Amino acid sequence: MTDFPWLSTLAAIPLVGSVAVAALPKGRDLLAKQLALAISLVVLVVTVLMSLQFDPDAKAMFQFSEVHPWIPQFGVSYALGVDGIALVLIALAAVLTPVCILASWHDVDDTRRSVKGYFALLLLLETFMVGVFAATDVFLFYILFEAMLVPMYFIIGSYGGAQRSYAAVKFLLYSLFGGLLMLAAVIGLFVVSDGGEKAFLFQNMLNLDFTPATEKLLFVGFFTAFAIKAPLWPVHTWLPDAAAEAPPGGAVLLVGVLDKVGTFGMLRFCLPLFPDASRWATPVVITLCVIGVIYGALLAIGQTDMKRLIAYTSISHFGFIALGIFAMTTQGQSGSTLYMVNHGFSTAALFLIVGFLISRRGSRLIADYGGVQRVAPMLAGTFLVAGLSSLALPGLSTFVSEFLVLVGTFTRYQAAAIIATGGIILASIYILLMYQRTMTGQPTEGTRLLRDLTAREAWVVAPLLAVIIGLGFYPKPVLDVINPAVERTMQQIGQTDPKPVVPVAEGTRK
Repeated sequence: MTDFPWLSTLAAIPLVGSVAVAALPKGRDLLAKQLALAISLVVLVVTVLMSLQFDPDAKAMFQFSEVHPWIPQFGVSYALGVDGIALVLIALAAVLTPVCILASWHDVDDTRRSVKGYFALLLLLETFMVGVFAATDVFLFYILFEAMLVPMYFIIGSYGGAQRSYAAVKFLLYSLFGGLLMLAAVIGLFVVSDGGEKAFLFQNMLNLDFTPATEKLLFVGFFTAFAIKAPLWPVHTWLPDAAAEAPPGGAVLLVGVLDKVGTFGMLRFCLPLFPDASRWATPVVITLCVIGVIYGALLAIGQTDMKRLIAYTSISHFGFIALGIFAMTTQGQSGSTLYMVNHGFSTAALFLIVGFLISRRGSRLIADYGGVQRVAPMLAGTFLVAGLSSLALPGLSTFVSEFLVLVGTFTRYQAAAIIATGGIILASIYILLMYQRTMTGQPTEGTRLLRDLTAREAWVVAPLLAVIIGLGFYPKPVLDVINPAVERTMQQIGQTDPKPVVPVAEGTRK
């Protein structure tokens, strides 16, 4: 079954489904939802079947590879393939898409906007998410990197909150600016390469001969685009607006999956293609990451809007992820990849549960809540577990990845790791304060009649919490898939883990 075009099939199913949903007659809203959910579940099943065929110990750089000439005059190929890093991120998208569709069942019912259009956009977005993680041609990756903007722009701009137009335009402008720099760098790669029908294949670009100045310029082009997409401080300001105004399902896919393309790109392209420039830039990047960890956490503490608070926590988390990548240790990079997955699930749970609260109360403001655990204990309980996961409580999934990132960073950059650890303390403040203000105490006038989780909402939250708890206690299956790909990346960039230095007292020496 390894010759079966798994990745093309994975991308084609939601694409065809998106067209089918959009083509439904007007007024068939329930059918549009049911069809979108069924298609997303088919994608999930195919993803599971493909994952069972994946061999973590294979010597090939990519598995399920497909390479077909696309624009041979410019060396562009339709080339797909996955390693362990790409596979777990595709699986993340495949799990979160049906969860978001089910969670969004009634999100656009009370508006004048097209219901079928919303669910068609979610499926179209899934196509691009699968494609961007699977692309092994640099130009194809760039095309899909930019194409993702289109459905997300319309999800925010057409189905978001009161400031949706401003948030959508800001998201688009920031992303287009980063994409423009990346396009210039992609063109520069082609100029430096020898051309040929497969010039843009990732494997063919690994050993290009750059001058130091050229390599640094190309690195800056790619890194800036990925830093904006992630986002890292100080190019993060579009995220709080976009995440706050997007509908809950759109916010989950934006922060939980799309933003991972930025950190994935750093690990997949910046480090292997430009290893010397990456080492040159590492002190600056590490500094930005540490600032982002603390800055995002501090601003989260001061937020009065629940969705903006979660967005700022993500800025802090992305600082941790990029920190592990540029620590250039196997522990750091494995932890960062696992962090991408774990952050996707914990943030998805937070955004969706907050979305359930907003749909009941009609407000995003923390001050408008209180005493929810007395009237809706299941809602409060799931919110607590998701929040504790976000602050990396031991026994929940994010703890493992955050621990690996800090250990991997400490072996090379002790000061950065120590300062970043402060982000964990700040995380406990913003999560527990939000829980205390919204869930504990006496019910307020606006929360006294809140209903608890419905059966549909329980089905939405249950798999997320199951993964959060399961990976917290037993992350080995995911790490077994990730680690060989990380070791290959370390070989590509010519790095080895630092040897541990254990001081020996004078009296013990022989």
